Amino acid sequence: MTEPTSAELDFVDDVAAFFTEEGLPYIAGRVVGWLLICDPAEQSAAQLASALLISRSSISSTMRLLTPSGLVTGFRKRGERQEYFRIAEDGWSRMLAARYAKTSAFREVTERGLAVLAGAAPERTARLAGVAELYRFLEAELPALWTRWEQHRAARTPVGGEVDGRGSSAERP
Repeated sequence: MTEPTSAELDFVDDVAAFFTEEGLPYIAGRVVGWLLICDPAEQSAAQLASALLISRSSISSTMRLLTPSGLVTGFRKRGERQEYFRIAEDGWSRMLAARYAKTSAFREVTERGLAVLAGAAPERTARLAGVAELYRFLEAELPALWTRWEQHRAARTPVGGEVDGRGSSAERP
């Protein structure tokens, strides 16, 4: 494994800054950034710690945060004790699908809130009503969007795994 270049680390930090704004810890964003571009695509905790100049305990904590979403997956190679991590082949899709699945649940929460505020002044209910409207819209529209994404992904991924000349299907989100 080669050490990351300065430009690669700048990219990793850009990804980290983006994910920090999404509520993830900075180190988790750095791990995601590195796993997007590292070679080989799978990295041990020691390799991640070395490339990103962070502790192995930070890697361990970060993986407990990243793996439940399905974005990052851990696995063991036959005959080896150490665990390796990589961006799951469909990790981005699984992560977003899990987020979208929560749309109905939060829409129901907002509807209960509106029922609690029934009869309250419009100034008091306006914020919640706006959120409820957004989530009703998303609940109605996201399934069609997701279907179009799946059709798009299937259309651009031939059986051989090559994706429009841009690399293997393992590289797609």
